[in-house]
Amino acid sequence: MWLRRTAVGAMVVPLAFLVLRDAPVRLVAPEGGTAKPATPAGAPRPAIVTRAQWHADESLVKEDAVYTGTVRAVFVHHTGHTNQYDCADAPEMLRAMEEAHVRGEGWDDIGYNFVVDRCGTVYEGRAGGVGRSVRGAHATGFNAHSVGIAALGTFGPGVRVPKALIEGIAKVGAWKLDRAVDPKGFVRMVSTNDESLYRRGEVVYLHAVAGHRDTFQTYCPGEALYEQLPTVRAEMARLRAAARQP
Repeated sequence: MWLRRTAVGAMVVPLAFLVLRDAPVRLVAPEGGTAKPATPAGAPRPAIVTRAQWHADESLVKEDAVYTGTVRAVFVHHTGHTNQYDCADAPEMLRAMEEAHVRGEGWDDIGYNFVVDRCGTVYEGRAGGVGRSVRGAHATGFNAHSVGIAALGTFGPGVRVPKALIEGIAKVGAWKLDRAVDPKGFVRMVSTNDESLYRRGEVVYLHAVAGHRDTFQTYCPGEALYEQLPTVRAEMARLRAAARQP
């Protein structure tokens, strides 16, 4: 984990940058040269604060988005910020994080696809369209066919994870995860980078809803949030079951 510091007004917060880029970024054309129809979502789309609404600096974005197909895995992260923030400050914190990811880490954009604050508000992360499968820079070796959802804060041992935060993560995951994938189940993934915990080309079976530490040498998303992943999976399954009710 690498820590930097950035000011949000008078408040100084540590940012944890937990990811390495997989490969040079370029626009990936859909297989066969034609776009496939969108897979129906397993749960309704939650309310999302768009990049325009949190005033992302689009001039920082270096490359066009990469689209990788249906989402087969959800990776949960924490951002490394202090937990003592006012949720009204989240947009400013996101703008600082975007700048740090691009100018500090050299990435093409903010690394995560979505960020959820402690009040449960969901923010659009990496640009490219919230309804599309945008490849993030959140899980080295497993950025393709996955979605990265980051909890705004730090969730080490003993830290209370707000119920609203858990529910916000679950809402995004239930909506984005391929409806054919069981949130409580496992998925087959292939590593694309030797810098992950698995060699490039190695086939692994991961929880469909996993923590960053499951694929990379890091304590992210923190012990407290990692212990809540079964709750996130159960809530995702509940949301999907409710969506199937007439």
